[in-house]
Amino acid sequence: MGTLQGKTVLITSGGTLEKWDRVRGHTNLSKGSMGCYLAEAALAAGADVLYMHGYFAQLPASQDKMRTVQFEGIEDLGNKVRHAVQEEKVDIVIMAAAGSDWVIDKVYDQSGNMMEEAGKMPSDEPPIIHFKKAPKVLGQIKGWQPNVTLVGFKLEATSDVDFLLTRARLRMDTAKAQFMVANSSQSLYGGDEPHWIVPAEGQPIKVMGKEQTAKALMECLQKN
Repeated sequence: MGTLQGKTVLITSGGTLEKWDRVRGHTNLSKGSMGCYLAEAALAAGADVLYMHGYFAQLPASQDKMRTVQFEGIEDLGNKVRHAVQEEKVDIVIMAAAGSDWVIDKVYDQSGNMMEEAGKMPSDEPPIIHFKKAPKVLGQIKGWQPNVTLVGFKLEATSDVDFLLTRARLRMDTAKAQFMVANSSQSLYGGDEPHWIVPAEGQPIKVMGKEQTAKALMECLQKN
């Protein structure tokens, strides 16, 4: 019996899908493999798992033993996380999903006329798309529910570990998270890249690979 017995762990996984129209949109390269490892590790530790996954994300092998909820864009993800932490018993939130930094603001045709919402953009000429900054869900969670234990992820396109850890601590402070998992963008292309588990207090823990990182994080949460 794991020491997360009786705890509910909400895990978000995969990328968001920001629609341009009813058939097109932009997403990212996140496949949800880290989320799957986290879900399996939480389940093995005895937790009840709520797995929120993106449109294209993988599902855990033990999905029949957990509750799964699909989200679409970053705003949809935020709404579903907020509802869960406010309306349900959630003890731990692990935000492993790769949220979009930009969402659609306005769309124009080549003549500068704003295109109204339609089923499908015309394909004979490219649209002109204006983006706006997406909301940061991680930074809102403690405002929705101060009592949850919060884990965030910080990915940077860098090989400078000091820079990566500094950015992770900054994100952790602004979100009031208990842990951040920091990794470089190289981890998108393989499962054996280094990750650092950064606690609010104490030294970062270096772990090799996504599966081992998921297991190590659960050990940290059991001790927290």
